[in-house]
Amino acid sequence: MKRALFFIVLLMPALLRAQELFVATEPASNMPANSLGIRVTSRFFKMEHDRTTGTRIEPELMWGISKKLMVHVVGLASNQMQRSIEPEGGSIYAKYRFLSKDDVHSHFRMAAYVKGAIINNPFTPVEEGHSHKPYNNEELDLEGGASGVAGGIVATQLLHKLALSVTAGYNRFMNNTKDKLPESFSANAVNYSLSAGYLLLPRTYRSYEQTNLNLYVEFLGKANTDAAGRSQYMDIAPAIQFIFNSATRLDFSYRTQLFGDMSRNVFNTFTLRFEHNIFNISTKRK
Repeated sequence: MKRALFFIVLLMPALLRAQELFVATEPASNMPANSLGIRVTSRFFKMEHDRTTGTRIEPELMWGISKKLMVHVVGLASNQMQRSIEPEGGSIYAKYRFLSKDDVHSHFRMAAYVKGAIINNPFTPVEEGHSHKPYNNEELDLEGGASGVAGGIVATQLLHKLALSVTAGYNRFMNNTKDKLPESFSANAVNYSLSAGYLLLPRTYRSYEQTNLNLYVEFLGKANTDAAGRSQYMDIAPAIQFIFNSATRLDFSYRTQLFGDMSRNVFNTFTLRFEHNIFNISTKRK
């Protein structure tokens, strides 16, 4: 019994933030200190340039260095720009929580994040018999689209079973390792989001073995800011999430455009994600 109580106390930070484990964005809260997470994300999408189905696979390693700092390292592979699924490069993401205000069944967090990516994709798809097939695309990202850097601020408010989060960030896109950024593409963009998560089940916590059921809806916007290619869009991404034994997570999400004038290669994406966390990986104090 004492061992079970100790384990629940150890996992309490994870239990309290269950409904802010957003699928499309990161909250201002961090994973528990001295913990390790393994995540595999699969994305499926229809590619507008040839109407085929694309697939992206993202293996990810997450490390809770301290209660204020965490780091993600991500690998990327897809067939979005190639004829078959091939490695695209990778990225590293770090988030530092600089503000924390706690109350009973609620808290407020603010954090700053930075991200860098090195991508080897061409900027237009490779087709059989052609070096590149031109098509109209104004959207770039650091998830296989372009090398570059990004940074921003996240603020998250937890109110009992409801979590709300906003993000604002800046993206600077650069040349890929195998292709130069076309002059017609915007090298600068801003991103912003509003996310909400609700803990539907369990109604009352009795054990860390109870399955959590969380519902999410996220609004995701981006605007290209270069004068030659200014455009913008707003997407919506509802999601359902299961958490097992307070350590293993399964996400299902669908993202689609609400409005916008940006020419894009992908307008709709289905996401499947599996994640497992290992807590207290070392007894050594940081």
